[in-house]
Amino acid sequence: MKKIVSLLMAVMLALSLLASPVLAGSFQAQFEQLGMSAKGIYIENLDTGVVMYEKNAHTQMAAASLTKLVTTMILLEKTSDLDARTFEAVGSVFDIVSRYDHPSHADIKRGAVLTGRELLYAMMLPSANEAAYIVAYNLGKGNISNFIYLMNAKAKQMGCLNTKFTDPCGLDPNNMTTAYDMAQIVKYMSTFMEQKDLFAQVCKTTKFTMPAGVGFSTPGEYQVWTTDLLIDETRGDVYYRDYTQGGKTGSLDDWQNFASWHQKGDMRFVSAVLHASGTNDKYQQEHYPTKAPKPALYETSVLMDWVYNNFHLDNALDTGAFVTERKVKYSTQVDTVKLFPKEGLYTILPNESDQSAIQKTYNLPDTLAAPIQQGDVVGTVTLSLAGESIGTVELIAGSTIERNPVLYLISRVGDFFSSLYFKVVLILTAITAVGYLLFFLYLSMKYKDDKKIKRTKRY
Repeated sequence: MKKIVSLLMAVMLALSLLASPVLAGSFQAQFEQLGMSAKGIYIENLDTGVVMYEKNAHTQMAAASLTKLVTTMILLEKTSDLDARTFEAVGSVFDIVSRYDHPSHADIKRGAVLTGRELLYAMMLPSANEAAYIVAYNLGKGNISNFIYLMNAKAKQMGCLNTKFTDPCGLDPNNMTTAYDMAQIVKYMSTFMEQKDLFAQVCKTTKFTMPAGVGFSTPGEYQVWTTDLLIDETRGDVYYRDYTQGGKTGSLDDWQNFASWHQKGDMRFVSAVLHASGTNDKYQQEHYPTKAPKPALYETSVLMDWVYNNFHLDNALDTGAFVTERKVKYSTQVDTVKLFPKEGLYTILPNESDQSAIQKTYNLPDTLAAPIQQGDVVGTVTLSLAGESIGTVELIAGSTIERNPVLYLISRVGDFFSSLYFKVVLILTAITAVGYLLFFLYLSMKYKDDKKIKRTKRY
């Protein structure tokens, strides 16, 4: 049952991506003035599906430790008991990780036996690479390639067609993704995934205590800390944002990735910032010049501050609100019928704008024909802002209107006499009548000629 629910949720997510309204084009220049260095950016409002801003959103880039999001997803979906101590840290895992220079870790020792929960926190907080490999080895039944196959199948199932994984942690630079794909993965995990509440809890955790017997250099308990300073009020300082609900960092070079989701008031967003340059972290330059820069965290905070400071969620269409009306034919009850939206439509608007800035484009006939039942769908209305579509809603009739049979009959008769069919029949009838007339005249003239010939012979 869990597999079916997970599949349905993923399919729903993939289908919803096909019709996402876009606001990005309208405010592209304003976003670009913020001076972001990231090569790939994608910000989407979760309440409306409106894309606020995108930059090279479908261009493949190295995923780095964002890879661990999918490893975490599979761990959550395939482990029924996260507290069972069944994940063995085999030596081959450490041999693989040791090939890389200074990989992030959770100080797990060879031969330790861990729970899924411990590995979950180890991956998501300090971005432990050995933890991701331990998950892959154990859930892959001793074959890491099997687990990587599951990762790629999951990405494809979710519609993330430009994402490809080659390892479970992101150390391999051939792990590729896009800002769009990573935003959709975070969107699924935080919104649709059956274990979304646990995922959110982990993402909001700033530190986690690993038990005794697990650590390599620590004989007793020890703590691991999050790399997401936007959720850490104590350590985050200027990076901290109370609206950030969680996310995952990643880096391999002098750039950084960060995929996250945010909520402030009634506005929820998902964002992905890829390959932000290490030279563009103004927080580090002004406050922590001796520490490593965190450019994706900095750029995410700047982007989301601007979004929350300049936009608001508005009820552009209410189900009970009159939208427009159309003339009705074949009825003696009324001349027009009022139309209402079948569903409400929330949208994102700039703070200096109101609903008067929204343009409505109707896909409706000029006249509707009775009978009409209240609630019948008769057309659609598309809402646009600055030339960009922000949503389409079906319109329904606000009342029931009966058809007058006499008016209908008269109209049908009139329609018949004005129809192309009648005109063709009329022309064919006229041609036939003329033909008969000419034939009759021919026979008549022939008869007269024959009569003259007979008279001539008689004399």
